[in-house]
Amino acid sequence: MESKILVVEDDLESWQLLSAILRAHRYRPIRAADGVQAMSEARSQRPAAVLLDLGLPGGDGFVVLERLKGNKLLSSIPVIVVTAQDSQVAESRAMEHGAVAFFQKPVKPDELIATIQGVLEKKG
Repeated sequence: MESKILVVEDDLESWQLLSAILRAHRYRPIRAADGVQAMSEARSQRPAAVLLDLGLPGGDGFVVLERLKGNKLLSSIPVIVVTAQDSQVAESRAMEHGAVAFFQKPVKPDELIATIQGVLEKKG
């Protein structure tokens, strides 16, 4: 069975790129364009992992990360941050809030897939 990966990304081009990378490796991408949608999809779909952009409309990705990690039913879902934000501060803050990995856009597909596979192997 394909593992579902929730991709929280408001930029259509970035979503298309990330979903193509995921599909090429037999993952099933699910899209959420903002924080509210992200929480709703996480609850209903129970993805194996979340790819989270930090620059989202209606609240930044850190809020989504905090909500995911603060929810008993969702806190075990690994969150991988994929963002255009160029900052060690953003990376350390993401890791402190429970992210398992941090990627700056543009991502290297092989590195992203290797990280997802590693995270899912640890989880499983």
